[in-house]
Amino acid sequence: MSLSSRADIDAGGFFVNFNQDCSSLAVGSKAGYSLFSLNAVDASLDQIYNSYGEEICLVERLFSSSLVAVVSLNAPRKLKVCHFKKGTEICNYSYSNTILAVKLNRSRLVVCLEESLYIHNIRDMKVVHTIRDTPPNTTGLCALASDSDHCYLAYPGSATVGEVQIFDAVNLHAKTMIPAHDSPLAAIAFSQMGTEVATASEKGTVIRVFSVNDGSKLFEFRRGVKRCVSIASLAFSICSKYLCCSSNTETVHIFKLERTSPESGNDTEGGKNDHWMGYISKAGRAFASAVLPVAGLRHSCVITTIQKALRLLVASQDGYLYVYQLPLEGGECQLIKKHDLRIVEPMNTTRPESLPMPTVSPPGGGASYAAALKGASGASNASGSLGSAAIDHQEEQQQ
Repeated sequence: MSLSSRADIDAGGFFVNFNQDCSSLAVGSKAGYSLFSLNAVDASLDQIYNSYGEEICLVERLFSSSLVAVVSLNAPRKLKVCHFKKGTEICNYSYSNTILAVKLNRSRLVVCLEESLYIHNIRDMKVVHTIRDTPPNTTGLCALASDSDHCYLAYPGSATVGEVQIFDAVNLHAKTMIPAHDSPLAAIAFSQMGTEVATASEKGTVIRVFSVNDGSKLFEFRRGVKRCVSIASLAFSICSKYLCCSSNTETVHIFKLERTSPESGNDTEGGKNDHWMGYISKAGRAFASAVLPVAGLRHSCVITTIQKALRLLVASQDGYLYVYQLPLEGGECQLIKKHDLRIVEPMNTTRPESLPMPTVSPPGGGASYAAALKGASGASNASGSLGSAAIDHQEEQQQ
């Protein structure tokens, strides 16, 4: 759900990232970062927060809580965990190499370096496991399931072919390896419940969906055969009935996940016992598509429900958010609204990075998360704020 490139930021572009339930959008730039509510995005884009003064290349918000994780261009090896509503930095961690991606859910925080992955317990930020000597992953490609009950981490198992490694981030063991493509991976995404994983290769012509439980192929879709493209993002809809895909072309493709025996309620993706009988595994074409105004840019796309209506949201590296109506019968999506993410009103000039905080260097030997909170100068309420923002994950309604 995120789109990141330090070259984009250096060139005046933007990092854009939807949170886990698509209720908000984070935007990083050379000027800082901003958070926007998506609850009324058909009509307006409500700014929740912004922070000025530091070049931000990664920003991840934990659902609708006040907890954010940020990485700056000036300190690309340092992760800062902040309570944005208080304008305070809770703690920071330094790593041996550049941080390429950060993923969050209610149980884990994952930091991806080029050849290693650090798994933190989000309740105290202790490193609970490190996956070392991974195949070179220069783009920081990885995905963390949003559902803590299926808390799986996916990352490339090879730099030459499209192998997906699935790791159980709670029980801390490898679950399965999926030989998804002949070419190296370009995109990975989990379904909302974490029981399905979608993949695309660098060739960009075929999108596949697999069962996390046993690695079996459930769906195969053809994005196109005439030209190879660079896939920028893959995302399941919140309802898990659709899959959207953006690339460096002007077209966003939406695929419909039609199952022979659709389940209802919480069993939509196969039920609590992970029964996968009745799924279709066939090559299909796009159910719907959206045409963007400009080709050659990278975009991040999601499908969510806004005020009881399905919407395709596409955020671009050049600082725009496009809102499309998703036709229930398929076809071309209609553009409803275009928002300019470059125009933000100053709301908060607090600079969390200016607070004197201890640096904790993983893996072992560093101070614990609690110790970092206790020793934080000028942040005496940090422990209490963490309790509401991270430990209990009490999500706040946006105004």
